[in-house]
Amino acid sequence: MSAQNPASEPSPEDAQARGAGQPRTGSRIPKIPFWAQILGGLVLGVLLGWLARSQQIDWLVTTLEQVGGVFIGLLKLAVAPLVFFAILVSITNLRKVNNAARLASRTLLWFMITSLIAVAIGLVIGLVTNPGAGTGLTPKDGAKPENTGSWIDFLTGIIPTDVITPFTELNVLQIVFMAAVAGIAALQLGEKAQPILALSESVLSLLQKALWWVIRLAPIGTVGLIGSAIATYGWDLIGKYATFTADIYIGCAIVLFGVYPLLLSTVAKLNPVQFFKGAWPAIQLAFVSRSSVGTMPVTQKVTERLGVPKEYTSFAVPFGATTKMDGCAAIYPAIAAIFVAQIFDIQLGLTDYLLIAFVSVVGSAATAGLTGATVMLTLTLSTLGLPMEGVGLLLAIDPILDMIRTATNVAGQALVPVLVSARENILDRTAYDNATSFELDAKEAPAAA
Repeated sequence: MSAQNPASEPSPEDAQARGAGQPRTGSRIPKIPFWAQILGGLVLGVLLGWLARSQQIDWLVTTLEQVGGVFIGLLKLAVAPLVFFAILVSITNLRKVNNAARLASRTLLWFMITSLIAVAIGLVIGLVTNPGAGTGLTPKDGAKPENTGSWIDFLTGIIPTDVITPFTELNVLQIVFMAAVAGIAALQLGEKAQPILALSESVLSLLQKALWWVIRLAPIGTVGLIGSAIATYGWDLIGKYATFTADIYIGCAIVLFGVYPLLLSTVAKLNPVQFFKGAWPAIQLAFVSRSSVGTMPVTQKVTERLGVPKEYTSFAVPFGATTKMDGCAAIYPAIAAIFVAQIFDIQLGLTDYLLIAFVSVVGSAATAGLTGATVMLTLTLSTLGLPMEGVGLLLAIDPILDMIRTATNVAGQALVPVLVSARENILDRTAYDNATSFELDAKEAPAAA
């Protein structure tokens, strides 16, 4: 045994004296990464949901419903003013961008191109797998929704009858219309509108900060949302919709991890891995929150960190959050239409498939970035002349489907500005190459431009 030097070992008194003047770090609780919090919420939600259902614990079912409902309610609380001021500010920010009209048109063009690709993938998957076959479901299992979408309602519903109702009834499409009109008017007024623009940017920053606090509650909201779905419907429901559910997840995965990387590598000449490194915080939050608008501040932040100019990001991301829906408005209605047609034993032809593609490209604004895609589905079914009772067949499984749909939506909303910026040579490629994930910390909430 070797002798130890007593002088090298600090006495308890020395250690206490040194520790008095500096904070202790050994006992600090390590910070849990946000992705781990989300994953923990998913696992805990499944376990609590299974326990509540198997043991018939009513109070636990109610608690899970309320926790999930409060989280979604807080997100929706910010939706109306956030959409209005985000769209208004985004339009006025175009004055700071060179070739603004060109950027706006290219953004819209790529929205349409990626939507067409996504709906084509959805149609192919639906035709190959026949999701409505062997489910045991019949037309009697369906029920008409209270509110349905039609082209007449879509077109006439854009223009509000007053300025209050769209906010109280959360009609996002009408809010977008009013914000667009206000933004264009502000551009025309020039300096006279500067006080209004300054106020709008301040309000938008305030709303984003408040929404950032809500976002930090996502792990708790996850427990309630997942737990409530499992407790209410159980695993038997998933079994009936196994093929349909797998189709949606596979379709979204092909778009998310196949189409988007291909476009990045071929069209933009960028490393796709870097895109997912930078965009991952927004994608994971979208998966949990099921709200493109609720995720919008994070989407805007990750897009800026990927090297897209802030002035262009502040236009493209809010615009995309209300109109760019590859998951909800392309893949989902394509597969769902085939599913409903098979349940009701209705044959679809080439014209019907072309109509599905048309609705996906033109009508995607009807989803408006809120949780769920019922409006888009009813719009598609009504266009094809399919029974509206088919919507009732899919409502129960919707929360589980909506997670991957919204994640795909948000990834596309970040992707298109990157593609356009790269094509127009305004992308900061150094920032893109160094983009990394980040923790969702309220201190880093993005501010309005």
